[in-house]
Amino acid sequence: MYRDNPLKQLSWEDYQKLSVNERAPLFLRNEKPYHALFAQQYNRPIVERVCELATRIRKIAKTRGGMRFLQDLLAEKRAMLYFSQPSTRTFLSFYASCQILGIKTAEVRDTATSSEIKGESQEDSVRTFSSYFDLLIMRHPTKGFAERIAWLLSNSERPVPVMNAGSGADQHPTQALLDMYTLQRSFEKRGGIDGKHIAFVGDLARGRTVRSLAALLRHFDGVKAYFVAPDALQIGSDILQVLDEAGMEYEVTTEFQPVIPQADAIYMTRIQDEWDQAQESRLLDTSNYHFTVDDLAKLKSDAIIMHPLPRRSEIDPEVDRDPRAMYWRQVRNGMWVRTALICTTFDRDNEVDRYYEDLIR
Repeated sequence: MYRDNPLKQLSWEDYQKLSVNERAPLFLRNEKPYHALFAQQYNRPIVERVCELATRIRKIAKTRGGMRFLQDLLAEKRAMLYFSQPSTRTFLSFYASCQILGIKTAEVRDTATSSEIKGESQEDSVRTFSSYFDLLIMRHPTKGFAERIAWLLSNSERPVPVMNAGSGADQHPTQALLDMYTLQRSFEKRGGIDGKHIAFVGDLARGRTVRSLAALLRHFDGVKAYFVAPDALQIGSDILQVLDEAGMEYEVTTEFQPVIPQADAIYMTRIQDEWDQAQESRLLDTSNYHFTVDDLAKLKSDAIIMHPLPRRSEIDPEVDRDPRAMYWRQVRNGMWVRTALICTTFDRDNEVDRYYEDLIR
């Protein structure tokens, strides 16, 4: 039970009046986020703690005894995966994370199979889920829906934690955390994330992964971001304001080629025309925002290429064979990071620490 809940009795109208930074502390329990809703909840110590825990869990899971320990860690819990938007990697990584921790799962991936088809509100559907399950993991096309559900449940008799697995074109906090973990592991012999140049390329206006990751990078020293996109798909002013307030250096440009040799990490994205009712973005020429085999020669020898996937034509499949292509490792990292995040939500991270310390003695 989430005791001493600061959201209790806070009206939705009053909650909406708060800035994102004012909202973030409302979701803390034991100095850790209880609901995982938006990137601004995570400061540098929390990000580094999640990454550390993910590595420990990954190493523990390499042995039969370690996997048995993990599968008993949350065996008494149940999770609902409520995905009203299509998903492959996010859904499966959360599903695998629950399996690792012994959590029993159920899923709704098509609202046509639920009582919503009868006219039940989405809020009532989720309240029903919270009656049966101890954790709600949700992807929804509406911006802020996960926050609304977190507020709703926090004002109920059963305030179970909510994990945002993608909310409209706005936030994808768990993807941002796994991206940070990928950057950390890639640069662990190069001084970590501090001082690195990160280029974001493609559909930045609607790329919720880019928005969330940029917000987390502001906590690290000397990081510079390049936002590379056609004007119609460029990063929003709200994210640039967040970076300005943090004093983080960035460059907004339409030119991709000059950025390639300067980048330590290139984060490619696809055109997200599922948000485009008029299909106007299909008319844009985005061929200059593709990473080809020829571009590998321009890239630093120790740089990396990332992509949240799915991809279309923005990365040549031949690039996959280059050791700097990190997107498939990025996928696997998602499983470990989400496992770590669930552990911290239920305050089982200290048990992982104790097992790990015994393991390495």
